[in-house]
Amino acid sequence: MKIPPGITNGGTIRLKGQGEAGSAGGTPGDLLMRVEILPHARFGVSGHDLTHVLRIAAWEAALGAKVEIEMLDGTRAVLTVPPGSSSGKKLRMRGLGLPERPGQRGDLLVEIQIVVPPSASEAEAKLYDELKRASHFDPRAR
Repeated sequence: MKIPPGITNGGTIRLKGQGEAGSAGGTPGDLLMRVEILPHARFGVSGHDLTHVLRIAAWEAALGAKVEIEMLDGTRAVLTVPPGSSSGKKLRMRGLGLPERPGQRGDLLVEIQIVVPPSASEAEAKLYDELKRASHFDPRAR
């Protein structure tokens, strides 16, 4: 069976003449198969768009960064994380999703997730303390 490009989760594939035989020996009907896309370890699917949660360090979020993302086909795409990005920010990479029709693809939607080290080394703790004293930023102020 050939899966047509552009098929999405819940889509139907019709196999003409491959269903049950008609009543009283009539010709076989069509077999309808519903497509279910299985979960992937790194990507989700929303229509023709792929979704991905990108874990970055706090300094990458604050200063900005260029981060490589390995795509489904093994190629790599570079995402530019703008300075001042917060957890939950969504970035769109156009044309890096699933095929829709020839020459057209969905997008890759990347959600930023800031991750901090589970424990700080002595040098890191010193730098965090220095940043705390130098910064006027209050994450709870609106």
